[in-house]
Amino acid sequence: MTIRLPGSDGTLRAYEPRTAPLVVTPGTPFTSRTVFSAAHVVADPFADVSPDSPAAVDWDATLAFRRHLWSHGLGVAEAMDTAQRGMGLDWAGAAELIRRSAAEAKAAGGRIACGVGTDQLSATEVGHPYGLAEIRAAYEEQLAVVEESGAQAILMASRALAAVAKGPEDYLEVYGHLLRQASEPVVLHWLGPMFDPALEGYWGATDLDAATRTFLDVIAAHPDKVDGIKVSLLDAQREIDIRRRLPQGVRCYTGDDFNYPELIAGDERGFSHALLGIFDPLGPLAAQAVRVLDTGDVKGFRELLDPTVELSRHLFRTPTRFYKTGVVFLAWLAGHQSHFTMVGGQQSSRSLPHLAKAYELADGLGLFPDPKLAEERMRNLLSVYGVDR
Repeated sequence: MTIRLPGSDGTLRAYEPRTAPLVVTPGTPFTSRTVFSAAHVVADPFADVSPDSPAAVDWDATLAFRRHLWSHGLGVAEAMDTAQRGMGLDWAGAAELIRRSAAEAKAAGGRIACGVGTDQLSATEVGHPYGLAEIRAAYEEQLAVVEESGAQAILMASRALAAVAKGPEDYLEVYGHLLRQASEPVVLHWLGPMFDPALEGYWGATDLDAATRTFLDVIAAHPDKVDGIKVSLLDAQREIDIRRRLPQGVRCYTGDDFNYPELIAGDERGFSHALLGIFDPLGPLAAQAVRVLDTGDVKGFRELLDPTVELSRHLFRTPTRFYKTGVVFLAWLAGHQSHFTMVGGQQSSRSLPHLAKAYELADGLGLFPDPKLAEERMRNLLSVYGVDR
């Protein structure tokens, strides 16, 4: 039975939904790549909150989704951009999320790494009253929470630092201080301004070559404290260039949601591991692809993962920072949560045509465990927007 979906031109077109899902079963742990999915949070749809209120999280559904990812062998990157850090989830909510997810990871035997930032501060406000000492202290507070939980730390880019840093030397000072303090090797995260406009000029320069030099200087000064880097610049060649310049033993985790198959597959001079938001909706399929890669079958890996890039590029299209809406929408269609509600009211951040295209692409890939449920929920959403059945 066809379903009428709205296109970007405002007209309705017929689409024939898929009737069978792609069957993927959990398998053995990965051997060739370390792979994290940056996971979303599930809002409490019955909480009486406004968009600027502290997040109301459905903890049971949120933790159940993490168990789903672990069951397929994926690690969970917690309290990251995909979890709406700075876009609905404040530090108090993130700290609770870190504690709960880390405890769940221990119980489930799952791998977890958690974001460390400075979002206690509002340094992007006019006049930003904070200096480097306050920024260091904010990072330290969050690092302590992550380390006490038993999770690996991911040092995220800081809006506060971007707002007050006068040049590369401030980044070298702050990150050097934190790396000396870290009890275990961390992941350094370079998030580009396409994901967060407040991070323009990170590492002390708008010129990416200059910024890259500073980034690599931080790593070179503390290679024993850096497990790896996550690069989210949506620039495959730059990631490859950075990857080839890393000290021995420091990994590159791709955060490139546009070019991840080729970056994970790698070349004769190396490859990237993965820490990706798109592996939230792609979890089981991504896990299957990595297991194929574990056998040395690069062609089979690409045949599974390459067709997913169109969906990923659609979800992460400009303005990229709103990709979380599509991720949560697909989680609802897939039956991982009972509603399409997001913390901060972010479910309204993408248009109906955008969501309709996401449904069509995901359905074409067989991502929905129950295609009939996904179709019914898509029809329900369309009816809310006035599309007759």
